[in-house]
Amino acid sequence: MKVKILVIDDEVHIVELLKFNLENSDYEVEYAYDGIDGYIKAKEIKPDLILLDWMLPNISGIDVLKKIRNDKTLNKIPVIMLTAKNMENDKVEGLEIGADDYITKPFSVKELLARISTILRRCNINANPSEIILTTGNLKVDLYKHEVYKGSEKIELTLKEFELLKLLLENKGKVLSRNHLLDKIWGYEYYGETRTVDVHIRYLRKKIEGHNNTDKYIQTIRGVGYKID
Repeated sequence: MKVKILVIDDEVHIVELLKFNLENSDYEVEYAYDGIDGYIKAKEIKPDLILLDWMLPNISGIDVLKKIRNDKTLNKIPVIMLTAKNMENDKVEGLEIGADDYITKPFSVKELLARISTILRRCNINANPSEIILTTGNLKVDLYKHEVYKGSEKIELTLKEFELLKLLLENKGKVLSRNHLLDKIWGYEYYGETRTVDVHIRYLRKKIEGHNNTDKYIQTIRGVGYKID
């Protein structure tokens, strides 16, 4: 079956450009021209990835992203934000809410296709259909099922949060620099600040350690990066 991508953008020429290039790359493409229709269509078709414009009529792309991340049937779908906004605070806001990537208009179709490919590749765990578990303390990461548990409680993570936790656990005891994490998790030359990593680590900590950091898993090594012992 072809990978299904949902494009949510109110600019007809952008939708046509994306549809043409994505279909030429052997993706199945669905689209919507406003946020409400896009959210409804996402509920109907359950796409493998969503390309979401920030500036949409009726409801903003960032509000659509919030709805997606709060919907248990959609919250694991990777989302790439497409927008003319290029200020750092705008990027950080999108990442904090749960965007998996961010690209500003005008963008290179070739670069966008590379980013899509990277994210889709990271959605699939290339493992034998047997249980593969990473643990630390009472935290358990099931790589095959793509699930995280703290004791008996299931923790819902975004794709990037899951990949960060997985990489840290696979390198238990090693300090991984922010640049190393950017390279391994984002998978291409990322032009943003290393603050991107800090934003994702902060939200990952809240989910696995609690708002009061009652359980300590991820250590910050000042001026270098992060590790899990």
